[in-house]
Amino acid sequence: MGRDATKAPPLGLLLDPAARVALHQQIGEQIRSAILERRLAPGTYLPSSRLLAQELGCARGTVLLALDQLVAEGYVMAVPGSGVSVASDLPDDLLTPPAVRTGRHPVAAASPRLSRRAATELAARARPGSGSGGTPPTAFALGHPAPDAFPFPLWAKLLEAEWRRPAQDVAASPHPFGHAGLRRAIAAYLGAARGFACAAAEIVVTSGVRQSVALLARLLLDPGEAAWVEEPGFPGTREALRAAGARPVPVPVDASGFSPEAAQALAPEARLAIVAPAHHYPLGAVLSLQRRLALLAWAERAGGWIVEDDYDGEYRYAGRPLAPLRALDRAGRVAYVGSFSKLLFPSLRLSYLVLPSALVDAAEGLLVALGPAGASLLGQGALARFIDDGHFAAHLRRTRRLYAERQEALVAAARRQLGGLLDIPPDAGGMHLVGRSNPAYAEGFDDRLVTEAAARVGVSVAPLSACCLAEPAIQGLLLGYASVPPEGIEAAVTRLRSALTRCFTPPLTPCIGREGAGGRGQDG
Repeated sequence: MGRDATKAPPLGLLLDPAARVALHQQIGEQIRSAILERRLAPGTYLPSSRLLAQELGCARGTVLLALDQLVAEGYVMAVPGSGVSVASDLPDDLLTPPAVRTGRHPVAAASPRLSRRAATELAARARPGSGSGGTPPTAFALGHPAPDAFPFPLWAKLLEAEWRRPAQDVAASPHPFGHAGLRRAIAAYLGAARGFACAAAEIVVTSGVRQSVALLARLLLDPGEAAWVEEPGFPGTREALRAAGARPVPVPVDASGFSPEAAQALAPEARLAIVAPAHHYPLGAVLSLQRRLALLAWAERAGGWIVEDDYDGEYRYAGRPLAPLRALDRAGRVAYVGSFSKLLFPSLRLSYLVLPSALVDAAEGLLVALGPAGASLLGQGALARFIDDGHFAAHLRRTRRLYAERQEALVAAARRQLGGLLDIPPDAGGMHLVGRSNPAYAEGFDDRLVTEAAARVGVSVAPLSACCLAEPAIQGLLLGYASVPPEGIEAAVTRLRSALTRCFTPPLTPCIGREGAGGRGQDG
């Protein structure tokens, strides 16, 4: 940059490569805070992007991503020939830090009046095990792939290459369905790896399954109309349906998966079914061929639609991944949902929806009216290159072996240490296992209380009951193993055993089945 940038003060930025927040976001947030707290005065020049990258030990493209975002937000401005400086026209009240109140009677902020919908959803998220953000304990958090297996240096180079010469649809107004190159790469990958052909024009890049489901619900259902969901099932699916005004109808899942016959008996008027046929969440059941064909026949006969959630279908440890429902669909009634965030790293926040061809035009019109699907463009071009260059397929091959080993290590550790308390059988696929209580303790087992006890010893598990709509809820624990190195599994299982023992032996037996303690009493 120019001469003035060489006079810039040191910024004192610190990066945490292990954090869930992307490096460019860490840089942007720290510079933004320095401006708002007046540690960087208006008009102050920042160090050059090259110098910042050297000091922080990251790619220059990562720094440029952060600076581009700050320029777009108006915090800094690019001065031709000189560099980047803090904007001089920021409002004074924005730059004034809030007053620090002291004394015994601080003034409380006024409580906002929330909608009933928001109050209900916030109450649900406050329940034990429902998740509250922040950094979870290492073991056994759900939905976390192995951070040690992802090639982050390669990813940084792809990001830098993409933003040094961005594609036209990124630099200009993007298509409401997302980056054209990424949509082409996804279509090619699905044809080769998942066994069905689709056009790039049918693919919508979203930020998660919730947005995919909400978009389809808005397209296909009027407020109050029913949609079949699996019971137990992914809570985010139900949340997305309710947010779109639809009514989720829970359909019990057995060893053969979702039952179309039971679904029609419960809500014959439903026109939408949301299922995970390759690997049911959370129990791991595989939808039988007979039920797959019955569900497709229902959709064709009744004019219904199917949402296929293939959140981790790539991870199959016995033979090839199972063929998707979409590959059997001859009537164009199946919408297919996949996720990159669960396969690569969570903060990527990129998923995709493959629309039935009959819905493409309507979906595009709806997204133009409502705004895009919410997926950030920052990583889409790099992800397209990652797939096209073969890195994605190689990553899946590498992590299949890795996760199979980690699952085996968890099952073995559980047999050694939890045999009298919790049964954790192996699964033929996925990234988590289900633990069920020993029959001797089943009557008093409360998975939410056990979840709280585990958190107190630094172990993250999730209650199976949180996945249920119907009462009495199924009891159990969900343990994600993909992000836990083998050497950490044994120690984590030891801590989990201590939590279980506290709940099942004196002097803490009152926590089992205790009324009014945040659980369900004797609902085990």
